[in-house]
Amino acid sequence: MSKERGFLEYKREEPPYRPKDERVQDYRAVELRLSDDALLRQAARCMDCGTPFCHGCGCPLQNAVPDMNDHVYNRRWQAALDILLQTDCFPEFTGRICPALCEGSCVLGIDDNPVSIRQIELAVIEHAFENGLIGPKPPAVRLDRRVAIVGSGPAGLAAAHHLNRAGCNVVVYENMAKPGGILRYGIPDFKLEKWVVDRRIRLMEDEGISFGCNVEVGRDISHRFLASRFDAVLLTGGARQPRELSVPGRELKGIHFAMPFLVQQNMRNGCEVVDPAEAITATGKRVVVIGGGDTGADCVGTSIRQGAVSVRQFEILPRPPDMRAPETPWPQWPKLLRESSSHKEGCERRWSVMTQAFLGDERGVRQMRCVEVDWVAPAGGGGERPVARPGTEFTVDADLVLLAMGFVGPGPNRLVEQLQLKMDARGNLWRDADGMTSSPGVFVAGDMAQGASLVVRAMADGTRLAQRMLAYLKRTPSKTRTEAEF
Repeated sequence: MSKERGFLEYKREEPPYRPKDERVQDYRAVELRLSDDALLRQAARCMDCGTPFCHGCGCPLQNAVPDMNDHVYNRRWQAALDILLQTDCFPEFTGRICPALCEGSCVLGIDDNPVSIRQIELAVIEHAFENGLIGPKPPAVRLDRRVAIVGSGPAGLAAAHHLNRAGCNVVVYENMAKPGGILRYGIPDFKLEKWVVDRRIRLMEDEGISFGCNVEVGRDISHRFLASRFDAVLLTGGARQPRELSVPGRELKGIHFAMPFLVQQNMRNGCEVVDPAEAITATGKRVVVIGGGDTGADCVGTSIRQGAVSVRQFEILPRPPDMRAPETPWPQWPKLLRESSSHKEGCERRWSVMTQAFLGDERGVRQMRCVEVDWVAPAGGGGERPVARPGTEFTVDADLVLLAMGFVGPGPNRLVEQLQLKMDARGNLWRDADGMTSSPGVFVAGDMAQGASLVVRAMADGTRLAQRMLAYLKRTPSKTRTEAEF
């Protein structure tokens, strides 16, 4: 146990942010790390619970949190690292961008604030990199098995890591210029600086994983090509079809989905060229973000850094409570109001707001007509639905509207269409109990199969699929070929 009464002696400590006036001038990381003394105090708060819900109910990766905390408190950094890497292959990502589901299930959180688990996790992996505890670990034996992974986001990278460690020859294909998927192109640098992604990619390459970028599978290379050279294929292209807002005026210029806006800024930060004709910028504009989730918050922070005149964020759902809601009792992930660093930089937030129409002219959108709503259960049964509240109509000025209302499926995909892969009732790719699609030897993981979710859940799914693919490879014959063919 870290410290027998540590949870009574110490309170939760949050990581500090860089000063607002400084951080809004650049895209460097906003969040700073806790001091070593603060980390030890947080590790001391861990109660070493008899039933540690943090890694059973909370963490999709099932990280052994109490053991890690105990090693950190006793400054056994190598032991803490060994425990963490048993379940989490990329703690430098989850330690920065995970919402810390483990903390929502922390037993201490029943009547106090939970342990700062995410910060401890980040400290463990960064201490390892800084002190040479992390290095390439290629497999001792290479198997005569080859696997192609289509998509280099969190699910694809996690699967590649585990398949490679098992001895498979792994090639990861990515249609963008650099690997990383949403980690590189979707999440802003002020939350996840891209040197962190580059560092991990280099390590994976040193361990024998190959990356083929600027390659769209289904266009640049066919499934026939993959089938002739690989023993199995894993699709990890993510959820790319954004939810549409079909209201009058949607066709006006200046109304865009959130992801292209975020991708373009990440490309600029990475010195990649953005077509001026396709450029989406908030500079000098009145910005309205529709959608109250993490993607919406990322749009807020990016708009502020680009020099928006004003930024508003509208959410159709009711305002969450300040404390844990009764309908999400411990150890469930608590429903409560969360404020990101972007919101603290200057943003008007409104809840229970529905967009009725966009107004504008030949130049583009100029205003939005909105109304406040109540959520009402229909008389015939079924879930609650938004109903306009009479007398609450209002208009707001807007030169740029960003739609950040989530995703509804994988979206158009040439390989999926060519193979005529089966879809499930939710519009995601269907897979059997082993993770295989309706095409033999073709598997799917992450958001393409389970719907848009968190990076940590995509990583967990990629890890599970790697194990299922290994079982498949063991029971199927290897495809022999020469290195020239590969």
